Amino acid sequence: MQNPQVSIIMGSDSDLPTMQGAIAICQKFEISHEVAIISAHRTPERMVEFAKTAHTRGIKVIIAGAGGAAHLPGMVAALSPLPVIGVPVSTRQLSGVDSLYSIVQMPKGIPVATVAIGNADNAGLLAVQILASHNPDLLQQVITYRQSLAEMVMEKQDKLDELGSEKYLLQM
Repeated sequence: MQNPQVSIIMGSDSDLPTMQGAIAICQKFEISHEVAIISAHRTPERMVEFAKTAHTRGIKVIIAGAGGAAHLPGMVAALSPLPVIGVPVSTRQLSGVDSLYSIVQMPKGIPVATVAIGNADNAGLLAVQILASHNPDLLQQVITYRQSLAEMVMEKQDKLDELGSEKYLLQM
């Protein structure tokens, strides 16, 4: 995609199913984005070059997903002046808790916004909100999206009121 505003990166192609949520959100809000596999451990020079130059290419926000040692978000944040949103990817051994701890425990001065384990959708939404802070049209789209979430909850409440809890559960 030309002139991407959001860069969605991950340490391995095995992270792509998780990171697809951020990609889908960017598509939903028509945010130009790029997607790349950049391993902090296996392609460190590529990671350094990416992080140091992303802002010069027009990137505004970086979403970085990683599992296990999960160094990618923190290392990119250490090298880039851009906001970085970390997505802890679930692991077989520790269910992503290791990833979460690796991403969220950043030293003072090098922040990484961190979403819940496996919740790349929220990372995408946070990136959209960051961009919307300087874009009134995008801000209105965020407001409309939030209203649709509220309407969805109220529709579920109406259905629960109509059916009662037992019948509602049977239809879930």
